Amino acid sequence: MARQYRVNDRITSAQVRVIGEDGSQLGVMTVAQAIRLAQDAEVDLVEVAPNSEPPVCRLLDYGKLRYLTAKKDRESRKGQKSTELREVRFRPNIGSHDLESKTRKVRELILDGSKVKLTVRFRGREAAHQQLGLAVLKRVADDLRDEVRLEKPPALEGRALSMILLPTPQKPERTDQKPEVEDQESEETDQNVEATDQKPKAAATKPKATAKKPKTTDQPKTTDQKVEEPADAKA
Repeated sequence: MARQYRVNDRITSAQVRVIGEDGSQLGVMTVAQAIRLAQDAEVDLVEVAPNSEPPVCRLLDYGKLRYLTAKKDRESRKGQKSTELREVRFRPNIGSHDLESKTRKVRELILDGSKVKLTVRFRGREAAHQQLGLAVLKRVADDLRDEVRLEKPPALEGRALSMILLPTPQKPERTDQKPEVEDQESEETDQNVEATDQKPKAAATKPKATAKKPKTTDQPKTTDQKVEEPADAKA
């Protein structure tokens, strides 16, 4: 419920402490003076702290305040939907066709987010055969086992046997995306392994290039012979 404020002439205090539109302190004054300030600013005088001494009033647009307050209340109530309790009644000797029809009704209520109370009522001598009612409740619970969870187990209430079912909480969707991330990581690791396997091949080609160097070292012998030939010619 939205908070109620006293506005303008409905303020009953003789004096009030006034706060301007920009939050500035305008001081303590009579209500009549404060209302004149509000009229000059084309806004309202709103009592925001009635329990203070003196009460605190503020210059603001009351229509805008009501809108913002109602919006805040809606946001606070958002996602707080109360679970409604619905009841579906059965007979202990119910036929298979009627049982399937009522089971579908229970499923619709569960999918709508409601709690469902299943009640089997006994008449006359039927109360002596409570196992029939228990079998009916068990049959419905088994048919809906993937969609409901048990809040209250079967219990006898006077001449009726009842239990309460709740919708199962939904699983978050983000958990389904984890295997894809793991697959990508495994692909990256496979690529890293392939890259490391190729490095030794490149290193193995280097010794072939170094093996050619000893051939060039044989050339100094020919240079020594050329140096000795001029010495023999002089002799």
